[in-house]
Amino acid sequence: MASSFKIGERFQEKVRDLLESESALSEELNALKDKSIIPFKTVRKLHKLLEENGHPVYLHELFEDSALHLPEVVKPPRNPQLVARLEKIKAKLANEEYKRITRNVNPQEMKHHGTLADFGREVRSVKAVVVTVFNFLVTVVAAFACSYLGSQYIFTETTARVIAAVIAASVVGLAELYVLVRTMEGDLGEP
Repeated sequence: MASSFKIGERFQEKVRDLLESESALSEELNALKDKSIIPFKTVRKLHKLLEENGHPVYLHELFEDSALHLPEVVKPPRNPQLVARLEKIKAKLANEEYKRITRNVNPQEMKHHGTLADFGREVRSVKAVVVTVFNFLVTVVAAFACSYLGSQYIFTETTARVIAAVIAASVVGLAELYVLVRTMEGDLGEP
């Protein structure tokens, strides 16, 4: 917290002028002349003396180029017991965080990387995907063929028959995709 001013050149010039013109203030101002820092208490006295003697000098003019003096804050040394305890708590928290992050990592599983059982699981997974895609394609192609052949009783032009078959195959394909997505959601455990 500020308790004094660092005086500037303007203050020193004004003090010299006041020393020459006023003898009643000379003792107080001589004491101020040699200092570079003036406490607020002395500034109040100076202000009071200037008011009493009727001087036309105002404080804001005197301290125009001056600045507040902020003393340096001295931090007390930290308690070594407190520092040791804080370090222990930080280490404990870091250890808990590490355990939380690595709780689902199993080192035994990492050693068995690339076993025949893993290969079998991957083959079954790929086989299921291939069968699902093949089933989807066969269903859409069969829906197209049935619609194309069945629409010959309704439409005589080939263009109309192809459009009807494409529409029927698209509807069947979308229905098949819907069922496939719902099945996959069930496999993943989502509602």
